[in-house]
Amino acid sequence: MASRVITEPDSYNPVIQFSIHADNKVGRLNELLGLLNVQDIHIMALSILDTTDSSIVRMIVDYTEKAQELLASKNFSFVATEILAVEINSEAEIHKVTSALVQAEINIHYIYAFVTRPNGKSALAISLEDNDLACETLKRHQLKVIGQSDITR
Repeated sequence: MASRVITEPDSYNPVIQFSIHADNKVGRLNELLGLLNVQDIHIMALSILDTTDSSIVRMIVDYTEKAQELLASKNFSFVATEILAVEINSEAEIHKVTSALVQAEINIHYIYAFVTRPNGKSALAISLEDNDLACETLKRHQLKVIGQSDITR
């Protein structure tokens, strides 16, 4: 994928999601957010899956390389994965997104909303079983799939 971006500078670059393992204790999320804030890394989308002992903090940030270096340097256990992001103009378009994916028989693992976007539009972060097919499908339905460069400030 990286070679495609280098050879085709205007090509689509997928949105990167960090799934961070965090102990379920008071202040752990605040500590993580504070570290990002000090480095001027902005959270664009956030979701937390909570269990009794630990949490999985899923987040999309504007500066992924900087965030990855920070998380590694502070010994956070995390996984960086590609996720599909789609811009929506209203809540009615959520149904348009899910309908397009159902028609293509693409399973949605989970979905969450962006907190903010540089251009002020709403967006959804979607974990799917086939990002490439989903991207093509959503574009055919006149929905705007956004890349990491669309959310970087």
